Amino acid sequence: MKVLVTGATGFVGRYLCHAAIDLHYSVRVIVRPSADLSQLPPGVDIVSVDSILEPLPESAFFAVDTIIHLAARVHVMRDKSNDPLAANREINTTATLSLARQAAQHGVKRFIYLSSIKVNGEGGINLHQSYTEKDIPQPIDPYGQSKWEAEQGLAQIAAETGLEIVIIRPPLVYGRQVKGNFQQLLRIIERGIPLPFGRIKNARSLVYVGNLVDAILRCVTHPAARNQTFIVSDGEDLSTPELIRRLATWSQKSLTLLPIPPQLLILLGKLTNQTTTIDKLLGSLTVDITHIQTTLDWKPPFTVDEGLRETVK
Repeated sequence: MKVLVTGATGFVGRYLCHAAIDLHYSVRVIVRPSADLSQLPPGVDIVSVDSILEPLPESAFFAVDTIIHLAARVHVMRDKSNDPLAANREINTTATLSLARQAAQHGVKRFIYLSSIKVNGEGGINLHQSYTEKDIPQPIDPYGQSKWEAEQGLAQIAAETGLEIVIIRPPLVYGRQVKGNFQQLLRIIERGIPLPFGRIKNARSLVYVGNLVDAILRCVTHPAARNQTFIVSDGEDLSTPELIRRLATWSQKSLTLLPIPPQLLILLGKLTNQTTTIDKLLGSLTVDITHIQTTLDWKPPFTVDEGLRETVK
């Protein structure tokens, strides 16, 4: 089995390449000339390109069975681009569809696209309604919109060419060397700074990178994955306070959660222009993974606690 991986030097890509090599897959990666290859496993076949917006060399597709497309313009809290939607579309939509068309032209059988739960929406205060693959997509920000447009374009390419498309929508991905808000939270816990989240009652789905990679690789070979969309998670939802407590436990750090009323946190968010961050800390976003469990006979190989323990190592 030969797989072509884009975004191989990214957070998920590094884990994926190691796991694929461990399964004795032949792995080819698309990277920029300036990419840091130090965390890729030995044995990967390197194809260097200046931009994924340009057509790949024909040799990149030679003998490839499946493309795993991870490369993306990642979601950022404060996008400084003059036109965030256009910037997201360029990489997340246009480049994705171009690569899929090239894949079909070169006889690639399957194209796996790492999308985002942001296609479904941003969650909210409802603790009892989890996103599923059957929901009508409601992307709110430019990142989610660009991912949804890519999904629609891929479905059209599949219908026109016979290329098998698999869509995977993860929620927040975490693991060792995670970046972004999760990394900031780990730093705060490491310093023992009291946090004002003791009275938050919400629920959020997460996915450990090891579980996500396992799901992706199941989609490489399983015949029932053809032209399916899957939502993945660890299968256990956590409130914000519980997540913080568990991270502190596995970090062996003492932590104080102050019982600040959520209404006061909302006001503070407005005053400090941190409304989006506060909404995520207070709100709920849960997913139902029944579809991938029943269709692919898949279950997360790592528990939440195992994932969190590995993350803080």
